[in-house]
Amino acid sequence: MAIRKATAQDVPAMLAIYDHYVRDTAVSFEYETPTAEEFSRRLEEHIAVYPWLVWEQDGRVLGYAYAGRAFARAAYAWNAEISCYLAEQIRGRGVGRQLYEAIESILRAQGVRKVFAVVTAANEASVAFHKALGYREAATYCDVGFKQGKWYDVVWLEKQLQPPGAPERFPIPWEKLQSSENTVDK
Repeated sequence: MAIRKATAQDVPAMLAIYDHYVRDTAVSFEYETPTAEEFSRRLEEHIAVYPWLVWEQDGRVLGYAYAGRAFARAAYAWNAEISCYLAEQIRGRGVGRQLYEAIESILRAQGVRKVFAVVTAANEASVAFHKALGYREAATYCDVGFKQGKWYDVVWLEKQLQPPGAPERFPIPWEKLQSSENTVDK
């Protein structure tokens, strides 16, 4: 078992995991599973600035988590949004917690102050998971996502990663942080 940086070679395995969430659930609000090319583009775009990690077991990728930009404007640069997707056979075994802890550790090292999770309110297990990790509900938006013939509420949860106050520096892109220290390999 290992947590490591996601690579382009992991795209097929990550897509296979994500496909279930797109097709069979309202966990993802996408209607169609992205192509391998689109997913690869997303991976490359994210890892230039934010961490994207996989959980590998016996040579197989069984889960992944990543952070991304929470908001577009420059003054929001100290915030990130986090997501995690796991294969059915490893859910409920602490893998999500380990992936989140690794991502949060990298975000702290980058200088990210606050991390957000955006969760379909109907996914009560995910809301409980985030609360167990120290996230608190910041907002609920009612009837904002329509999928599989019904409307879904969305809960925004937040977690403080840095102490309050003015930041000492602008957040460091993950790409640069990796070149200056070994923050990924466990």
